[in-house]
Amino acid sequence: MGRIVRLVVGSLICSCVVVHASAQSVVRSTDTVKKSASRVLPPKPKGPKAITKEMSVGLRLNTDGWSAFVDYGKVKSQDPKHSDMFYKVRFWQLEFTEKKNPREEKSTSENSNSSGGNSTYIYGKINNFYAFKLGYGFRKLLVGKPDPGTVSIHWANVIGLSVGLLKPYYLNVYSDPAAIKYGPDTAPYFLDNQIIEGSAGFSKGLSEIKVIPGIHFKSSLHFDFSTNRKNVIALETGVNAEYYSQSIALMANQSATNYFLDLFLAFQFGRRW
Repeated sequence: MGRIVRLVVGSLICSCVVVHASAQSVVRSTDTVKKSASRVLPPKPKGPKAITKEMSVGLRLNTDGWSAFVDYGKVKSQDPKHSDMFYKVRFWQLEFTEKKNPREEKSTSENSNSSGGNSTYIYGKINNFYAFKLGYGFRKLLVGKPDPGTVSIHWANVIGLSVGLLKPYYLNVYSDPAAIKYGPDTAPYFLDNQIIEGSAGFSKGLSEIKVIPGIHFKSSLHFDFSTNRKNVIALETGVNAEYYSQSIALMANQSATNYFLDLFLAFQFGRRW
């Protein structure tokens, strides 16, 4: 009986030793596989840094003048998957514009300009009008990108405040030794090209500039042609509306108006980062 017990105990001890050795072998094998995998697998590549900001300058040709502007924007798509698409951009826009009546026509006087001004003038013009405009805008991707070389199309809207600057337009005329501006007594001279000698020059009337506040809004389609995600090369076309607190007269033979409505084509370039 004692011999049988000793055989059973011995068998159990041997089995435990074998199981323990097998477990240790499995652990060492697992550690070896993990170490080998860590040596074989390359590190996970980092994605492109997301674009977050952009800045650009541009020139806008309007049906009633021209504008120069600067845009500074923040890109809302932070994830690398959409960093090349610029899906949503909110931006500030600072703009300087000159308004011109579509009927303006530059003429050359047949009379000598005895006052020393320019011999050219704009027939019927009575005021120059300029404006500084500060706006806040939103641009949203409609179609295009991220394929390289493709054109993306965006819808852009801007709304903001305008500060209009109205400057009288002075003429030199044959019948008066001093330059004249438009008024009840001088109105006939501005439409009589027989006595006009020419304009008195841009500096004349600067001290008489009137500030006229207003608001503006524009809506446009923005076409991005850049092939590099960090460049801005774009064309924009749309409609612009401005409203001012008082009527503005640009021409003697045209009615004064509080608002301007025009179509425009703009070109802009800049950088993203």
